[in-house]
Amino acid sequence: MRNYLLKLKSLTLALALTIGAIVVANAQTRSISGTVMDARLGDPVPGATVIVKGTTRGSATDLDGKFTIPIQAGDQVLVISFVGYLTQEIEIGNQNTITINLQEDIQSLQEAVVIGYGSQDKKEITSAVVGVKPEDFNRGNVSNPAQLLQGKVAGLSITRPGGNPNNPFNVRLRGLSTFGANASPLIVLDGVIGASLENVDPNDIQSIDVLKDGSAAAIYGARGSSGVILITTTRQGKKEGATNVTVNSFATMDRAANLIPILSAEEFVARGGNNFGSNTDWRNELIDDAFSYTTNASVSGSFGNSNYMASVNYRDNNGIVNGVGNERLNTRLNLSQGALNNKLRFNVNLSFTTEDRESINDAAFRYATIYNPTAPVFENTEDARNRFGGYFQRDLFDFFNPVALARQQKFVREAKTSLTSYRVEYDILSNLTLTAQYSQDRRTELDGNFWSLQDFQVGLGATGSAERNTFDRKQRIFETTLRYETDLSDKLNMTLLGGAGLQYTTNQGFNARVRQYLFDLGWNNLGAGAIRLGNNTNVSSFANEDQLNSLFGRANFNWDNMIFFSASVRAETYSGFGPKNQTGVFPAVSIGSDFTQVFDMGVFSQFKPRVSFGVTGNLPPSPTLALGVFGNGNRIDLDGDPLTQNDIFVGINQFSNPNRELKWETKRELNFGVDFGLFNNKVTGSVDYYTRNISDLLFNVPVATGAPNPFDPGRFNTAGSTWVNLADLRAAGFEFLVSVNQIGKGSLKWSPTFNFTIYDKTSIESLSAGELGFEELRFATPGSPGQNNNPIIYNRVGQNLGDFYGPRLNGLTESGEYILSTTDPNQFEKLGNGLPKGEFGFANSFMYGQWTLNFFFRGAWGHDLYNSYRGFYENGDTASNTWNSVVTDKTPTSPLIKSPPTFNSSLVEDASFIRLDNAELGYNFQTKSPNLSSLRVYFAAQNLFTITNYTGVDPEVRINDSENNNPFTSALSPGIERRNTYFQTRSFTLGVTVNFK
Repeated sequence: MRNYLLKLKSLTLALALTIGAIVVANAQTRSISGTVMDARLGDPVPGATVIVKGTTRGSATDLDGKFTIPIQAGDQVLVISFVGYLTQEIEIGNQNTITINLQEDIQSLQEAVVIGYGSQDKKEITSAVVGVKPEDFNRGNVSNPAQLLQGKVAGLSITRPGGNPNNPFNVRLRGLSTFGANASPLIVLDGVIGASLENVDPNDIQSIDVLKDGSAAAIYGARGSSGVILITTTRQGKKEGATNVTVNSFATMDRAANLIPILSAEEFVARGGNNFGSNTDWRNELIDDAFSYTTNASVSGSFGNSNYMASVNYRDNNGIVNGVGNERLNTRLNLSQGALNNKLRFNVNLSFTTEDRESINDAAFRYATIYNPTAPVFENTEDARNRFGGYFQRDLFDFFNPVALARQQKFVREAKTSLTSYRVEYDILSNLTLTAQYSQDRRTELDGNFWSLQDFQVGLGATGSAERNTFDRKQRIFETTLRYETDLSDKLNMTLLGGAGLQYTTNQGFNARVRQYLFDLGWNNLGAGAIRLGNNTNVSSFANEDQLNSLFGRANFNWDNMIFFSASVRAETYSGFGPKNQTGVFPAVSIGSDFTQVFDMGVFSQFKPRVSFGVTGNLPPSPTLALGVFGNGNRIDLDGDPLTQNDIFVGINQFSNPNRELKWETKRELNFGVDFGLFNNKVTGSVDYYTRNISDLLFNVPVATGAPNPFDPGRFNTAGSTWVNLADLRAAGFEFLVSVNQIGKGSLKWSPTFNFTIYDKTSIESLSAGELGFEELRFATPGSPGQNNNPIIYNRVGQNLGDFYGPRLNGLTESGEYILSTTDPNQFEKLGNGLPKGEFGFANSFMYGQWTLNFFFRGAWGHDLYNSYRGFYENGDTASNTWNSVVTDKTPTSPLIKSPPTFNSSLVEDASFIRLDNAELGYNFQTKSPNLSSLRVYFAAQNLFTITNYTGVDPEVRINDSENNNPFTSALSPGIERRNTYFQTRSFTLGVTVNFK
């Protein structure tokens, strides 16, 4: 009993002391709780260290990124750190709950940059390679992956003049590399070469790496001359056993911007225009605010040796004209599985996309600008109802009601793309890995085109017309590689890669068009069209295939993290060249050294000079250029009697002569660069200067029929043209990039990035092959009326590609007539050039507590544009009074121009510009729900304003001519803003991103 009482007394005393200690502790301390988040992804960061500054007191965050720390008197600052993130300090103040958004420290990660057939630590890169992460992507309603990079990479030009949501982006890396259709960089999507951008939604992209110079791209041989863009999609969840669900949904409003000033109805009549008695704002009748919607949902996770990511992306993008838009559904599934202690790894990537696209005739934008403002939209007369469906129309030259044009013509496309990729890796030894990958990329298109019976432009004369087109492309690639890595000594590391590849591509298509319908039945009943021959009709089909075989190898050496060396070679055989030239060899070599590992360079934390040289090729857009290509000719009636039909046949025409010596286009590129870091990599960047020589560009040249064929000895030309290796070009450029990581104090942080490129414009070294060739090539006639026979761009040997030539305007007479320097085309002066001297991008990222602000400026300078609206519609001569007049800051008004429209120097305008391309303001809400990781709301805008002296629709660089459909000559006529340019748009987006756990 005594022992029991003693124990009870001891327990009571201990309890009293404990309660007293708690009371005293609570009188002196309190707790602060919080969540540590990834600022970019909005995911919690488990395992992050949170300590009180100046002490060792702290804790690590749990699986949900949460922590709780007792705070004592005098504690003022929390220090939050985690590997791969920038350390952040937060003032405690009176806060009890706090959310910390950690920014990734890209430099400290020694990030792996994706290169051809693998990845490499950024410190080891010796070529001009740029990696872009999601936090650096452009913001807003981004529907095309190329749009993510616009203005972000020095030397990478991404343009889309106007605001048509259906138009693709023109992508050029370091300028022009070919005349042909393969002028855009090669896309490699999750290791699949030549994949289409339609196979990936921007929401699914984890990183984009750009191989800019020849040495980096040479590993892709015949497909690397225009550069290479490597896209990696999101692969897996971050935490073992956890599932992450993300939903991103936003709505966008597009509004027309930068409309060219024109005369009012009263001003038009006063100038002498025909008065039809109404007052119509044709652009207001045609266009309206457009609303688009996008939703992306993805689920990712991992368990055991398995990782998965599945996503669904739905987009409904509408244009500012009723009848313009596209609806897209993209689904993706990425799976990976490890076996045999992860020595054997399987990866499966599946992507399927469907797109329904609807377009109008872009000429509606021209007529909405220049159509008679006194004309009504509708006319209530019997003739108008019967002939034009009630729309106002008049039998005048080039005079079409824009509203009728948009509604009585219809163009649709249904496209389906699929990309399936299967990859297996096996570690034969710990340092020897065998990889095999098979992929199939397929795209099918079904187009429908329709011109109503009452369509004044086409359908009325054809009594209605309809067309159906199909296209199917299938590309199959099998590649296998063997990778070996070893340390040759304590300081020297070597990595060897060898591989082989097979690529098969097949294309086929069908087209049919008929006319003369009783009713507007469209393309779903072509049999109802009574006439299937002659104007506005067509029947055709085609099929072709080619094969590309490859062998390649690469060796990388790293000596003590101070000197880095890389060499590669690729040999490829292509079926589409002459028998003796079907194999091309593409070598590359590069070397670099980080001087900070050798010398004490003060403020420099990295200073890595590098030099690289590489040779790449370019595949032709058709595998038949070296052959004597035959095609269909005219219908031939053998007996001349139209009443007999069984003797009518389609003749055979030869389109080009064979060239047994046709070979690869070749680009040789030398690059000098420096990667640098300052103040412990607080400031990072790169500088590059490159020169490139492009030789043996393919071109179709006219030849004399019956003359000996020098490329097929013993035979004669039986066609009027031959494909030859014609042109040699030279180009150079200087590129600069600098980034600063988080300037500021306390909660306010600013991270700016600036890049620019200065181009030494492409010069034409040669336009000849033996005795065949040219001293100049002239392109780009302004068009009708009256300017169909005066090309305005001259490409001359020894001069820059894309030079404008024409008469100089020396003034106007008192009566408003042109005073031109000459009317002889052979004496025209050089008036400008359509390609830019330079481009720049300036990105800014601000973070303040839960707020984020990003905005991005982009611009180009030194390029000229032919303003076709002024070129046709600022004159006041009698013939021009049919159309309304544009009245820009450059339009002469005293006196008014009375000469007929004629190309001259005043119409070539400097189109340099600075544009606030996109901006985004976002807020990350603090979340306490056990099922909600993060909640973010954001508002974004695109094309907010443009500073320029150009008075046309859009000062954006035109790298080709939109009205030249020949892929081999369109690039030879840059700098033309055509009258059918879709109006610019300004976009406003409101969205929300939610992460569930």
